[in-house]
Amino acid sequence: MTRVAVLDDYQGRAREYADWGSLGDDVDVEFFRSPIAEDALAETLAGFEILVLMRERTAFPRRVLERLPALRLVITTGMGNASVDLAYLRERGIPMAGTQGASAGAAGVSSTTEVAWALIFAATKRVTIEDRALRAGVWQRGLPGTLAGATLGLAGLGRLGSEMVGPARAFGMDVIAWSTNLSGERAAEVGVERVTKEELLRRSDVLSIHLVLGGRSRGLFGAADLAQMKRTAVVVNTSRGPIIDEAALVDALTSGTIAAAGLDVYDREPLPADHPLLKVENAVLLPHLGYANEATFRVMYGQVVEDIRAFLSGSPVRVIP
Repeated sequence: MTRVAVLDDYQGRAREYADWGSLGDDVDVEFFRSPIAEDALAETLAGFEILVLMRERTAFPRRVLERLPALRLVITTGMGNASVDLAYLRERGIPMAGTQGASAGAAGVSSTTEVAWALIFAATKRVTIEDRALRAGVWQRGLPGTLAGATLGLAGLGRLGSEMVGPARAFGMDVIAWSTNLSGERAAEVGVERVTKEELLRRSDVLSIHLVLGGRSRGLFGAADLAQMKRTAVVVNTSRGPIIDEAALVDALTSGTIAAAGLDVYDREPLPADHPLLKVENAVLLPHLGYANEATFRVMYGQVVEDIRAFLSGSPVRVIP
């Protein structure tokens, strides 16, 4: 019997998104809805040969993987997972396979881009602040900002960053962009102004981050960077939490260095119940909803089943190099 653990199934719906039964009677699949603390991972998962991970939710550093003697395959949703020690898996000869999400198609933008705009609207229009105030009997605590004539700054101009441009133009915004590798040709192709990092910080009314987490991007925006921004500025992050220095962001929000933030990602997920961000009124917080939608989950979990079947047949697919 091959035992498969599907982790971080927060909504308890992974079972319905794929034909797990097609794996046969020799494969036993167990679904875990609640997060498992790191000190309990090895004991809980010691007997499982295949782990199915929702990317960057539960971390698997070397110290955990070393204590999983039965492990033969790791599958992550997405084609990369910064929370897994892939180098150690390679040492043990354990492959990590991935999945590909649902495409937005030619007529629309991705779910992550939709979430980024939801956060921009909520932070700029003070949606959560005024909602709470109204429920407490207070009518109009403050004045919302406007997007028309404002400047959207994009940190990163890949697929997701470029998807931000069309909606911004529709709302009458100017768009500027920066990343360490952004070329003038790419900026011209998308129709935005390429700027330096300092200009991005100084000019942005809304700064939206669309970068891959890596050695160069970890901690890319710290206290000194946030201090260069307008006091009316909004920071939105739908990429990965560690790209922004989280403690510096909390300080900037509470001190009034910037006006607001919209966050879908964090250094640690799920966000701990005592996290300082939960007490910051001018932060709009979402539980990593960027890629969380039914269409994407059906594709991802369907491909997870394909990955398992291919591995068990001796012909692994979508292996992450």
